[in-house]
Amino acid sequence: MPARVTRDDVRVFLPDGERVTAPGRPGETPEQRYDRNLTDLLQELRVATLGVQVLFGFLLGLPFTVRFSRLDTWQRWLYLAVVALASIAIVLLVAPVAYHRLLFRRHQVGTLLRAANALAIGGVTAVALAVTGAVLLVASYVEPGTPAIVLSAIIGALFATLWFAMPLTRRVKSERWGPRKRLFQRVTRAADGHPPATD
Repeated sequence: MPARVTRDDVRVFLPDGERVTAPGRPGETPEQRYDRNLTDLLQELRVATLGVQVLFGFLLGLPFTVRFSRLDTWQRWLYLAVVALASIAIVLLVAPVAYHRLLFRRHQVGTLLRAANALAIGGVTAVALAVTGAVLLVASYVEPGTPAIVLSAIIGALFATLWFAMPLTRRVKSERWGPRKRLFQRVTRAADGHPPATD
C-alpha cells in the first residue's frame, strides 16, 4: 500500500518504496556535500579571522603608546580581558584549519565539520565579546561614564541580536516546521510531475 502524507486537508499518495528525504543537489554524493560544506565553512572562517586579526593587532600596539599609562586600573584589567578574548577567538577560528591539515586524506570530513562548527561558534562568540570590550575600553577613555556604558551596551545588543538571537530563532522555527514543509513540497511537486527542488 502506498505511503500517505497528510498536511491539513491535503493527502498525497506516494508510490510504493519511494523514500522522501530532505531536498539536496541532484547527483551530489555525501562526500561532495561534505566537501561543499567544508569549503563554505572555511570561507566563513576566513572572514571572521580577518576581523579579529585587525583587532588583535590594534590591541598589541596599545601598551606601547604614551596614553596607555593614563588608563585606570579597571581599564587595564579590561584591556587584558579583551586581549585574552581576542587570543581565544583566533585560536578557535584557526583550529579547524589545523584540524583539517592533520586529518588530510583520512576520510574524517564529517567529524571535522562537526568539530569545526562548534569551534566556529565559540570563536565568533569570543569575537563578539572582544569587540564589545574593546568598544567599552576606548569609549571609557574618550567619554567616561554613561556614554561609554550605553555605547558598549548597544554594540553588545547588536551582536546578541544579529549574530545569535535571529539565527537561533530561525533555526528553532526551521527545526519545528522545516521537515514537514519540505516533505509537503516534495510530494506535491512529485504529484504534479515536477522535478525535486534543490537547495
